[in-house]
Amino acid sequence: MMTRSQQSRTSRLTRPSVAIAAAVAVTAGVVAAAPDAKTAAVAGPKLSLIAASKSVTLDSWKEEPGVYLDLGTYLTSEKGAFEFKVTRKSYKDPVVASQIIRNGKKTTTKALPAGLVKDFSGLPGFMEVNVVDAAGKSVLKKTESFCPNNASGRVRPDAPAQSRYPQSCPVNPFTLGSVWGVENGWAANTYAGYYSAPVQLAAGTYTAKISVTKKYRDLFGIANKPQSVKLTVRERSWEGEEGGSGGAAAKVASSSLHAGHAGHAGHQAAADPAPSGHAGHGAPARTDAPAAATTGAGATFNVGHGPYPPAPPALPWALKKQAAEKQAGKDAFGAQGFSAARVGDRAGQTDGSRQAPGAQPNAKRPTGKATVPNVPKPDLRSLPAYGITVSDGYEDVPGKDYLAFSANVWNAGPAKLVVDGFRSPGKELMDAYQYFYDAKGKQVGYTPTGTMEWDPRPGHEHWHFTDFASYRLLKADKKETVRSGKEAFCLANTDAVDYTVKNANWHPSNTDLSTACGQENSISVREVLDVGSGDTYTQDLPGQSFDITNLPNGTYYIQVLANPENRLKETNHKNNSALRKVVLGGKKGARTVKVPAHHLVNAN
Repeated sequence: MMTRSQQSRTSRLTRPSVAIAAAVAVTAGVVAAAPDAKTAAVAGPKLSLIAASKSVTLDSWKEEPGVYLDLGTYLTSEKGAFEFKVTRKSYKDPVVASQIIRNGKKTTTKALPAGLVKDFSGLPGFMEVNVVDAAGKSVLKKTESFCPNNASGRVRPDAPAQSRYPQSCPVNPFTLGSVWGVENGWAANTYAGYYSAPVQLAAGTYTAKISVTKKYRDLFGIANKPQSVKLTVRERSWEGEEGGSGGAAAKVASSSLHAGHAGHAGHQAAADPAPSGHAGHGAPARTDAPAAATTGAGATFNVGHGPYPPAPPALPWALKKQAAEKQAGKDAFGAQGFSAARVGDRAGQTDGSRQAPGAQPNAKRPTGKATVPNVPKPDLRSLPAYGITVSDGYEDVPGKDYLAFSANVWNAGPAKLVVDGFRSPGKELMDAYQYFYDAKGKQVGYTPTGTMEWDPRPGHEHWHFTDFASYRLLKADKKETVRSGKEAFCLANTDAVDYTVKNANWHPSNTDLSTACGQENSISVREVLDVGSGDTYTQDLPGQSFDITNLPNGTYYIQVLANPENRLKETNHKNNSALRKVVLGGKKGARTVKVPAHHLVNAN
């Protein structure tokens, strides 16, 4: 049974996305006129900027001043999909983006100007917003990025019922490939979501003028048809919201709505750490007040861009402590504090792609002879560590220094990794089995592959597959000096690492740890790592992060090692290790870490 705060959060999750879809459909008939002859000559779909409503009301909260400027404008795509393939050959190479134009059976590729797209988070500087007050004075001008995979809906009833494109633009700094697209007959919200910092606007009425910037109008043949929206900013307070304990409920909903991955290019706050999938999972570095349910400004953007709230970013232990100390005694959550109260896995809180249901295990454990047939298998690969910080042991282990980090193991395919766990009555561990499938998806073999164990710790509370990955700190000579105690995981598709590889699934399930990883009383569970997706885990707690208290200063390497005991059958075991160089400094109790760029990726 859901608590009142959970019901409130669920209500807030569903209404905005429904409102957006309805608003887009209603305004489909008022799409701007066709581009002139000059822009019409540009190859590709017909793109138009529309406004879902002539007016919007947005909230500024006293406790967290600032307005998330979702003005309800959308980019529509007609006469074909607005599609892109975005890749980089390696971390030594720049990101390259190409528009894919499909005309029946003919497909053409149009390379975007070199350097225009620098990461995988969307088209930078795509939108321009000018806000004017009642006296006609411009009080705000800004540009925003545009993720074509943003919260979207159909603009005509004969458009495809489902968009083929992913529901977010990835923000993991070590992403290798992505696919973006606005489906034919669909429209995508142009608001940059969580990754656009809130703006400071006093309560009052304004007029917002929204337009596509000239470089993109020229590049894609978009008519110069700015949209004007009347904007009302109202100031609200959590105190007394929904009455009585509603203030606390509003705060919980607030955290759920906007807790998101940090690290979006151009929008990363100094305190925001890198994106994450699992952890004690980290409290949001920035928690934002709930938006009005009808504006679409709430939880409508995956990884900042989808119909469910994105994941809380990974926070190192030291920042969790600071958040708790900052909020201690100030709100209904007591010593843990509001910022720390959202730590843990819950519905929709993995990569933010959506609240996808967990896959169902086979009805019974496999019988007969175990076989590993000659069929496609997964290819597990490690990404270099990121989100690297130095922390202390807090009150659990005072006087210690730890090196915290985030790590990701992903599946390059061409087959998904499927592991079922089955528990015998009364046993604490599940027996785990890996399954194999032919080209038609029929299960044709299996092999025992270790065990699954229940993790009862707060923020986990799910079944972990053992020996999935190992984390080691190596000395300058690449010899091991410290090993993380963490080797068991709940597998989930927390990050879209490369959706351009063969058989990549753009709509994976098992994104939601609360459904993908079972309950304490589960008799069986299925955990899946789909092709193109990776599973990020944050090593930020004592026992998981590296104890560097007595290590000398100098150069080290964080090693992320997939499938360390080779329990899982895969196509290639030679690409399972990734190294990230770090330089330790400082003194005991005040250690420092410098993280050099990894080729062209300069992300801590």
